[in-house]
Amino acid sequence: MGVTAKIAPSMLSSDFANLASEAKRMLDFGADWLHMDIMDGHFVPNLTIGAPVIESLRKHTKAYLDCHLMVTNPIDYIEPLGKAGASGFTFHVEVSKENWQELIQKIKLKGMRPGVALKPGTPIEEVYPLINSENPVEMVLVMTVEPGFGGQKFMPEMMDKVRMLRNKYPSLDIEVDGGLGPSTIDVAASAGANCIVAGSSVFGAPEPAAVISLMRKSVLENQEKC
Repeated sequence: MGVTAKIAPSMLSSDFANLASEAKRMLDFGADWLHMDIMDGHFVPNLTIGAPVIESLRKHTKAYLDCHLMVTNPIDYIEPLGKAGASGFTFHVEVSKENWQELIQKIKLKGMRPGVALKPGTPIEEVYPLINSENPVEMVLVMTVEPGFGGQKFMPEMMDKVRMLRNKYPSLDIEVDGGLGPSTIDVAASAGANCIVAGSSVFGAPEPAAVISLMRKSVLENQEKC
């Protein structure tokens, strides 16, 4: 596979009062990306952060800020997040059936990397047009829990979606988010996921660096088997 392992601690599980130091701590522990959950209280019930927080954090880190937009109107967030310094902009396919081409174009124009996410109940086939497009998304995020809250239980049945994607698109970045940790990483990595979002399993661990290292090792070992 022509993809690299990327471990992205979910900052939703961090201490928000100390976001800059938490980000540095995760990077020192070996994180590749920092996963930022942006929720609008409408697409999902929870309300989290927006562009002002991304802008504040960007002043303290050069890290890749992997932004997952759980919002009803992602197009409204492109300009502010681009200005704030977001690196990746992943929108949900469920709210972009009419304007995904415009979204991808505008995300790229603002210097961000476009990705598309899908909820557990959404068929994987719905993202294929966005990958096959002349101006495609560059990552697919397969939610392994219902989006909106951290600390949920991993849904192994979502791995069929990951397998289908990996078989069809060997060089695509495939991200998984929800319930990932030492007990579930092998299932995800063997299915073909290479970008791993992990919240409570990293932030709640006595040794977060060991958890990040273990997850990277699993992805790399499973890539070697392919």
